Amino acid sequence: MSSDARLTELGDFLKTRRAELSPRAVGLPDGAGTRRVPGLRREEVAQLASISTDYYTRLEQGRLSAPGGVLDALAQALRLDDDQRDYLFGLAGRASARPRRRARQKVQPQLRRLLDDLSATPAIVMGRRMDVIAWNSLAAALVTDFGRIPEKHRNYLRLLFVDSAMRSLYADWETVARTCVAQLRMEAVKYPDDPRLTALVGELSVRDPDFRTWWAAHHVATLGVGTKILHHPVAGELALDWDTLTASTDPDQQLIIWTAEVGTPTHDGLRILASWAADQHLSTTPVD
Repeated sequence: MSSDARLTELGDFLKTRRAELSPRAVGLPDGAGTRRVPGLRREEVAQLASISTDYYTRLEQGRLSAPGGVLDALAQALRLDDDQRDYLFGLAGRASARPRRRARQKVQPQLRRLLDDLSATPAIVMGRRMDVIAWNSLAAALVTDFGRIPEKHRNYLRLLFVDSAMRSLYADWETVARTCVAQLRMEAVKYPDDPRLTALVGELSVRDPDFRTWWAAHHVATLGVGTKILHHPVAGELALDWDTLTASTDPDQQLIIWTAEVGTPTHDGLRILASWAADQHLSTTPVD
């Protein structure tokens, strides 16, 4: 989109948002007589944003852009939500400085159904900052009983560092942990103002010198594919291939699956583990 087209779109966007608001919704009197335009008048938006009517008119006409402070004032005046605010700043060629208020993640229904159908395949759904937001019973048997972990601590990276059973599960724990730290680095770039991510990094930096060193190294990685060797107390040694599938309905949710080729000892080990998990009645929902 050219700069002129962006300015035109910026003006149209302001105009349509203005038309959707009533004076009462923003704390202004309705005024006498019939309104000739739907929603707020230009002068009312200008008043709410503490700018001149002429300046605001030129913005709607696509004749100029605006600095961040004016955009912020307009976003508040027009009661824009986070997505609308980001769009406004993007049209003006500005970076949105205010951190987004992100709602608690819930697993997509399609992924939940898929998890429930994967009775012979361990799988989890990982959300922002590597939080584990859903899992099936075989994943609980393979890794840990996620349902008994408080939600605020149900984070894969955190478990790798603070849970001794998780440390002993992986044959090459250091490589797995280093990779996860690098993956969290990518999350930090995507969500630099996420308070929970900041708290997680702070906690692990204090608790674990390895995390502190690896975090300071600034290595980065993305979730992809690979093979991990696990020493499982029930199923024995497992050489599992893992893959990552991203939900099209929410790119912040990724399905992680562990599989093994049919006929291998690992495939047989997963069948043993599935039988054991059925007897344990492991929950796929949190108990907290």
